[in-house]
Amino acid sequence: MLTREENTLLTRVGPGTPMGEMLREYWTPALRSARLEADGAPARVRLLGENFVAFRSTDGRVGFFDEGCPHRCTSLALARNEDNALTCIFHGWKIDVTGKVVDVPSEPPERRAEFAAKVRVRHYPVREAGGIVWVYLGKRDTAPRFCDFEFTHLPPEHVNVRVAIVHSNWLQGVEGQLDSAHVGVLHRSSAAANMGRSGQVLTSLATRNTGPKFEFVPQPYGFCEGALRDLFDGTVYARIRQVVLPYFSFIPSDPGGRCAIVAPVPLDDEWKAAWYIAYDPHKPFTAADREAMAWGTSGNPDDFASDLGSWDTMWSQDRKLMKEGHWTGINKAIACEDFAVEESMGRIVDRSREYLGSSDAPIIRFRRMMLKSVRDFQKGQRPFGVDADIDYPRIRALAIRYSKDLDWRTFDTQNPPQTITNPL
Repeated sequence: MLTREENTLLTRVGPGTPMGEMLREYWTPALRSARLEADGAPARVRLLGENFVAFRSTDGRVGFFDEGCPHRCTSLALARNEDNALTCIFHGWKIDVTGKVVDVPSEPPERRAEFAAKVRVRHYPVREAGGIVWVYLGKRDTAPRFCDFEFTHLPPEHVNVRVAIVHSNWLQGVEGQLDSAHVGVLHRSSAAANMGRSGQVLTSLATRNTGPKFEFVPQPYGFCEGALRDLFDGTVYARIRQVVLPYFSFIPSDPGGRCAIVAPVPLDDEWKAAWYIAYDPHKPFTAADREAMAWGTSGNPDDFASDLGSWDTMWSQDRKLMKEGHWTGINKAIACEDFAVEESMGRIVDRSREYLGSSDAPIIRFRRMMLKSVRDFQKGQRPFGVDADIDYPRIRALAIRYSKDLDWRTFDTQNPPQTITNPL
C-alpha cells in the first residue's frame, strides 16, 4: 500500500504539481490526427488539467496553443481557421500556426504591428506519427527525443488508433494494464470472443492458471515483465510485457501476430484518455479487421466507450447474462470490462486501504519507479528515461508457450524462438 501523501504525489497532475510538471517533460499523445483537417474546425484538447486547442493549418501543419485567446481568453475552438492561422471571432486577433500574433484589428492601425509583436502566445511543439498528434508541454527550450515506437514508422494502413474517455484517475488505468493476473479472471468470458477475433489464440491459456509468477528485467525505458504460468502438461505460458514510463504498456500478443499498446493519459486528476493502438508490422488491416478492433460499441474512435454507462447503469451489467455463464455480465468488449472496474474504484483510489499480494508485483514496481522519478525531479533531475539511449522501434511484447528448459529472458520478442504455440 501507499501512504496518502504518496498517493497524492502520484495521482495529482495539474499545473504546478510535482507529477504534473514531470509528466509534461515527456512527449504525450494529444489527439488522433484524423480529428484535424486543413482549415477545418479546431479541436479542444484537455491534458494534465489544462485546456488547449489544436488545428490543422491551410498547408497541413498542426498548431497547438492554450485554448484561450491571449486578448480576453475567448476559446480559440470557436476561431476561424484559414490562411495558416486562427482568427478569434471576438475581436479578430489572428495567430499564425507558429504561435505568432500577426494581426490585432482592435488596435489603432498605426500601432498594430508594434502591439502584436509584444503579445506572447503559449504554443507547443508537436509531432505527427502513427496517426497521433503528440505534444511536448514541458519547459525545456528543446523538446526531448521523440519516442518513435515501431508503429510510428509504419504506413497508416498498418495502424489502428482509438481512444476512450474514462472517468477515473490515470494511474488506475496504468495499473489495470500492468495487472496480468486479472486476464484469466475478469476477461474469462470475453477473451475467446474478442481476442480470438484479433488473432490472439494463446490468451485463453491465462484462464488455466490465474496465479502467475513474475520476473523482471530492468530497461532504460522502464522494465520488461514476464508473467509466467506453469501449465499442467509441463510447458510454460509467458506474457512478456514491455512497460515504458510513464504511460505505455505493450500488450503481449502471439508470435507473428498483431501488436498492441495501451496508454492511459491523464486529462486531469479525475479523467483519463485511454489510448488503444493496434498495429501489424507485416500487413495492412482490412476493413473487417478494423471493425473487429473497435474495442467498444459506440462506433466513435475518439471515445469508443461512450456508451458504457456509469454507476447509474452499473456499466451495462446484465445479471441475466451472468446467470447464463458470462463472468462479468458486461458484454461489450474487453476494454469496457477494464473501464468498469477502474471507475468502480472511485475517481482517485485511496491506495492506503489496499491489501496487495504477489500478483501485484508489477504494480508495486511501477509505483516505486514513478515515486523515485518524481522525487528526483523535485530535486532538479531529469525524469526517468527522458535522456536515455533507447531503441524505441525494437520494443515489442510477446505471448508465448514454451518448454521449461528455456528462459523467457533470452527471447527476442521481434524474432521469438520456434516454440509450442498451439492451445491446449
